[in-house]
Amino acid sequence: MAQEKEPITIKKYANRRLYNTGTSTYVTLEDLATMVKTGDDFVVYDAKTGEDITRSVLAQIIFEQENKEGQSLLPISFLRQLIRFYGDSMQMLVPRYLEQSIDTFTREQGKFREQMAQAFGGGFGPLEDQVRRNMEMFEKTFAMFTPFARGEKGAAVPGAPAKSGGDIDELKRQLEDMQKRVDQLSRKE
Repeated sequence: MAQEKEPITIKKYANRRLYNTGTSTYVTLEDLATMVKTGDDFVVYDAKTGEDITRSVLAQIIFEQENKEGQSLLPISFLRQLIRFYGDSMQMLVPRYLEQSIDTFTREQGKFREQMAQAFGGGFGPLEDQVRRNMEMFEKTFAMFTPFARGEKGAAVPGAPAKSGGDIDELKRQLEDMQKRVDQLSRKE
């Protein structure tokens, strides 16, 4: 059995500089983002207090990535819903749910890529069906977290029909745009 490596220790100094104790070099948030992408585990400590500030540094990396043109992963509606959960009685369940969801997505990533290849090779039908099923599952899951809708616009109500038609139409439009770009790129070759 392989032993798990100890995470790399990063120290954050008062001048906001990050120091990688493993390589004895200063690093940037971009360097830490690259480490995450390559699977290198690290922990960030405040150099003065010794406090573990890994969560806030990772959130800062996400913030930086979200502000890059064309890099956004988190839809505005998702961010708003996430903010609504802070202080809510369901707050304790959200982290575990999100963790399980992203783990499942990561495991299914290969299948998803294959479906994308099939969808672009043979039209949008299979992809539309998959998107529709995913949207329905996502809406049902979020309805679990808001069992007593507060009457907010777009709040999920258990048993109510899902209003995903606009979302599907938007996804169709985006896929058509992507197909046009792929066609343009293939013509250039």
